[in-house]
Amino acid sequence: MMTSAHRVVVTVAALVAATFFLVLPGCSDSDGDDGDEAAANSWDRTVDAHSRALVDEGRRIFRFDTFGDEAFWGGTLRLHEALATLTPRGALENGLKVDEAPLPGSMAASIRNGTFDLDDAANTAEMLRMDAVVGVIGRFDANGQSLTSVGITCALCHSTVDDSVTSGIGERLDGWPNRDLNVGGVVALAPDLSFFATALQVPEDTVRQVLRSWGPGKFDAELVLDGKAFRDDGSSAATLIPPAYGLAGVNQHTWTGAWGTVSYWNAFVANLEMRGLGTFFDPRLDDAAQYPVAARLGLGHKRDAEDLISSKLPALHVYQLSIPAPTPPAGSFDVTAAARGDVLFEGKARCAACHVPPTYTEPGWNLHAPEEIGIDAFQSDRAPSRKYRTAPLRGVSTHGKGGYYHDGRFPTLAAVVDHYDAQFGLGLTPAEKTDLVEYLKSL
Repeated sequence: MMTSAHRVVVTVAALVAATFFLVLPGCSDSDGDDGDEAAANSWDRTVDAHSRALVDEGRRIFRFDTFGDEAFWGGTLRLHEALATLTPRGALENGLKVDEAPLPGSMAASIRNGTFDLDDAANTAEMLRMDAVVGVIGRFDANGQSLTSVGITCALCHSTVDDSVTSGIGERLDGWPNRDLNVGGVVALAPDLSFFATALQVPEDTVRQVLRSWGPGKFDAELVLDGKAFRDDGSSAATLIPPAYGLAGVNQHTWTGAWGTVSYWNAFVANLEMRGLGTFFDPRLDDAAQYPVAARLGLGHKRDAEDLISSKLPALHVYQLSIPAPTPPAGSFDVTAAARGDVLFEGKARCAACHVPPTYTEPGWNLHAPEEIGIDAFQSDRAPSRKYRTAPLRGVSTHGKGGYYHDGRFPTLAAVVDHYDAQFGLGLTPAEKTDLVEYLKSL
């Protein structure tokens, strides 16, 4: 039997032999150029292996790691009791998605041909056992029969599917915002919302009213910080779920600014929104004037006895930065018009002054005061900087469901262009506006 020492010797010998033959005349087609030197560099190989391992581990964390949050969603809210009675049809109507990959071929076929029973709650439990419900992890008893708890993952809000099997069921699309997901509606199903009632100092019925006001594709991350459930006009304070793709090179990446980069927001969400077990520090949340709920609860100084989050942040960060913005499909925009729109984007329309290619946001401090972009300050005032981020535009046509801007106030890209034309007095003609929209759709 070969020992570890023998294996090391054999491996080294093999490397030496390989190197010897590579340097023989005629055995190398590049005469030792920089590429070959890089390929032979052991540190480069270490970096390559490390990056691949981080992406793979980050993908697993993004999709399946609850950070121990089932103690909250199952233990505190008892959400699993509601999900145990939820049929597949009900789950899909609430915007939950199903990953095709774990489904047996026979089940996928029956869903396609319409013979699968979407009205049997037992089939929801079966999909949970397979880890097929995107972003929802079920915990079952020792016999695998009864659902005893449930946790959520990053993928719940920041993944969808391509509907290749049927609407709501298909291949995963990590990083795409789930604009069908009724987050508030699903949470409102939980039997016990006393945690939020106590935190916000309101009755549970009020909590349910607030949650149900969000609607599909929206979530209010600041509610547990400042308690502002509604805008001055009575509309919901919730914002659209943002994309988690195309973030490489982007500084501030949420709708409002100075929260922090991707790694900050991962820690924030995992600890304070998902309610996982971990460590989180942000003394800005001690400001009782801006964040009365967070200050009262000490949310900026969270340190659980068991930390299931901090060690996973590096890999999660790398995976998210590796997710590219989707390429618009062929035929989804007018190529000729988009070419004219490109010229306008860089010139008369002045879009590139802020949306700088290739990230299509500003390199550096990509924030602006509300008056600079001509909108109200309600949402920006909930952020530490009291400013709005310059949104990166790649893949913008894929997240139009629910509208544009942080709260979906502009129903179309044409409405966004109209807004900036008026705000900056650009004097764009109707034809130029059309061309500019086609260019935006091409990004």
